[in-house]
This record gives sequence, structure tokens and C-alpha cells, in this order.
Amino acid sequence: MAEVLEQLAKELFAGNAKGVAELTNKALAEGLKPSEVLNDGLIKGMGEVGVKFKANEIYVPEVLIAARAMKAGMEILKPKLAESGVEPVAKMIIGTVKGDLHDIGKNLVAMMMEGAGFEIIDLGIDVPAEKFIQAVKDNQPQLIGMSALLTTTMVQIKENIKAFQDAGVRNNVKVLIGGAPVTQKFTDEVGADGYSPDAASAVDKAKELLGIA
Repeated sequence: MAEVLEQLAKELFAGNAKGVAELTNKALAEGLKPSEVLNDGLIKGMGEVGVKFKANEIYVPEVLIAARAMKAGMEILKPKLAESGVEPVAKMIIGTVKGDLHDIGKNLVAMMMEGAGFEIIDLGIDVPAEKFIQAVKDNQPQLIGMSALLTTTMVQIKENIKAFQDAGVRNNVKVLIGGAPVTQKFTDEVGADGYSPDAASAVDKAKELLGIA
């Protein structure tokens, strides 16, 4: 049984969406629990993608292809996980801030987080503070991820954090920020909880902020 999961992780790393879907079905048909297929197959494969991406051994296109393969497996697994009562590691709201239309970095982070077992609510691009606040109220997440790719939109992160405080939701969530111009110094200045220089590091930082092993 371990063989099918090993193969599943390999096919995901290789970005073979069809193979991932077939092996996910096969693993379930062999009687493996949905949580096992998720953790020892899909998450394991995506974890390897994160390690290689961090080490610059693979690049954005390979990550996107692997993430697409992960999605193929998740579509089959999601209803099974819900049936068996498997909870996500944590819930995260993510979006690119108001005035900024960049989404590749944000999408990569969302994929990496999903690949690590987080439930992701993606608000898209050009997201105003009000939309983040409403999403927090509606979804009760543990984490907010904000991305800014321009120095001109970076200030929006500061505005948003102030708006979260004014709306009374800031203390309920950890705020993780990132994007090309964002630095640790800026993170400290605006009062965010954490900063990630790249998508692969975002998972580690998120787990660290939430105290997840």
C-alpha cells in the first residue's frame, strides 16, 4: 500500500495530473484512508516541490505544473476528507492588496499552502481592506496573507493592518506579508506578524506563526 502513495508523491512532483488522479482513486480503492492519501501522497509530493523550489533546483513553471497535478488529486479527495471529518491544518485568507494586479506570487503561495494542508480562501487581486475584513468575519481564519509587488501599493499593507485593528479583527488572526519590495524591516514597521521572501518559505513561516509542527 505504501507503494501507491510513494508513486503518487512522485507523479505529483513530476506534474502528471492524470497520473495523480488515477493513483488517488487507486489508493482509495485499495482501502487507504483519505487522510493517508493526503498526507503521505499529495502533501509529501508537494513538500518535495517546496524543498526543491527553495533550493532553486526547480522554478515557477514546474511548481505551477505540480500544483495543477495536486488539484487533480484534491478534487477527488476533498469530498472524502469531508466525509471522514478530516480538518485542514488551518484556514488562510489570501489576496493581493488594493491597487496591485500581480498574482503569480500570491498564487504560488496559495498553492504551496494548500499543498501543506491549509484551507485557502483566495480573494484575488486588487483587494480592498473591507473585503479582507468581511472575509475574516465570514470565514474565521487563523491567518491572513497579503501580497504587494509594487513600492506604491506596499503602503496599502500598513493601511489594511490599521483597518483590521479599527474593525476589531486584528487580534483574531496572524498577518503574513510578502512581495518583491517587502522586507523584514517593513514588516516590523507596519506591525505584521511575519514576512516570507518566497512561496516555499511561506509555509514554514505560517506554521511557525501558528505553532504548528
